[in-house]
Amino acid sequence: MATIMIVEDEQAIALLLKYNLEKAGYETVCVAQGNKVLSTVEKSAPSLILLDWMLPEISGLELCKIIRNNPDLKNIPIIMLTAKGQEEDKISGLSAGADDYVTKPFSIPELLARIQTNLRRVSSAFSNIKKEYTFKDIVLKTVEKKVFRGENYIQLGPTEFRILQMLIISPYQVFSRDEVLKNVWGNSIYVEPRTVDVHIRRLRKALNEFGPDYIRTIRSTGYSLDDHMAEDDSAE
Repeated sequence: MATIMIVEDEQAIALLLKYNLEKAGYETVCVAQGNKVLSTVEKSAPSLILLDWMLPEISGLELCKIIRNNPDLKNIPIIMLTAKGQEEDKISGLSAGADDYVTKPFSIPELLARIQTNLRRVSSAFSNIKKEYTFKDIVLKTVEKKVFRGENYIQLGPTEFRILQMLIISPYQVFSRDEVLKNVWGNSIYVEPRTVDVHIRRLRKALNEFGPDYIRTIRSTGYSLDDHMAEDDSAE
């Protein structure tokens, strides 16, 4: 089930959106203040963001730019939902990185159709990726962006999710830090190789709360998802 993040400071509109989206079968996460958006996106990993322009603390336009410049978040579809309906406003919103632009007052059926279109576009871009990967008792769902260990839901940040997805697609394969950097962060930004170790530790801690350690550390080489005894990377 897709999760839609509603970024809207007008409570009546937020409740209207929440009601209709959940009625249509979506899960929802609501945020009213601009300064809480990024942390909430990182925690909830929404499938799509409905983003108001006029927000307390920081504008939706600036948030859109920040999200698009964040390698962990940049692929999340964004629909600007705002009362600013002038042509130059729409150009500014789309130029900032919004995928779509809907003006208030809006039609619920039209908004739902636009949401479906944007979600379908993202889904087709990853159509060659399986919807679910399993290793032992670990299950990763690529569409819902969720991870389970047995019956337990594991909450991961976007970076940890992508690392696990890389590992679980090719279990037992050893990935060097450079390979992890290329697959998870891409070539567009500079990230210290040791950053990989930090995210591996976070991923390992989250997974190991509900079962044995399957992330193997091969010292001076890299990491793999393996059911052999995992080496302790605490000294790294």
